[in-house]
Amino acid sequence: MHVQEWLDTVPAAAVYAVVALVIGLESLGIPLPGEIVLVSAALMSSQHTGINPVVLGVCATAGAVIGDSIGYAIGRKGGRPLLAWLGAKFPRHFGEGHVATAERSFEKWGMWAVFFGRFVALLRIFAGPLAGVLHMPYWKFLIANVLGGICWAGGTTAVIYYVGVVAEDWLKRFSYVGLAAAVLIGLASMLVIKRRAKKAQAQRRDPEPEPVPAGD
Repeated sequence: MHVQEWLDTVPAAAVYAVVALVIGLESLGIPLPGEIVLVSAALMSSQHTGINPVVLGVCATAGAVIGDSIGYAIGRKGGRPLLAWLGAKFPRHFGEGHVATAERSFEKWGMWAVFFGRFVALLRIFAGPLAGVLHMPYWKFLIANVLGGICWAGGTTAVIYYVGVVAEDWLKRFSYVGLAAAVLIGLASMLVIKRRAKKAQAQRRDPEPEPVPAGD
C-alpha cells in the first residue's frame, strides 16, 4: 500500500498529526520517511480531500522545529561521551575521523550547516543532535532550524500542492522513487565522509618532517 493510500484511510486531523509526528521523530534522529509522508499528504491536499495545505505546512514545520530542538537537547546533554559511545558501538560510522570532519563542517559553515541540512536526508536526521554535541549556541541553532523548517516544509507543501493535479500519476510512484533516491544519496554522502575522515586520520598519523639544517 502506498503512503498516500494509507493516509486516505484516516481523518484529516489524523493526517496533520501523522505528518508532524513522523517529521518530528525523523528530525530527532530516528530514520523515518518524513519527506515521503509530507509529499503524499501535500498531494492529497491538492485533491480536495479536506486537508488544508496551509495547516499541513504549519504542522510539518512545527514537527521539524520541535524534533530538531529535542535532538539538539539530547546531543547537548550527551556531549562527547555520547560520541564516544557511538564510536565504540559503530566505529565505521562514528569514528574519530568522522567526528572531526563533521566538527570542521560545523565550524566552517555554522548556521548554514543546520539550514541546508534540512534539505538532505542524512543531515536532516543528524543535524540537531550533532549541533548539540558540538555546542553550537542555541540561538544560532534555533534561527537556522526555524528558517530551514519553514523553507523545507512550507516550500515542499506549496510546490507539491500546486503541481499535484498535473503530476498526480507520477507523484503516486514517488514513495518508492524518493526512497531509492534518498538511500543512494545517503550512501554516497557516507562514502565521501568516510574518505575524508580516513584522509584526516592519515594526516594526523604522518606529521610533517622537521626541516633539516642547511649545514647537514
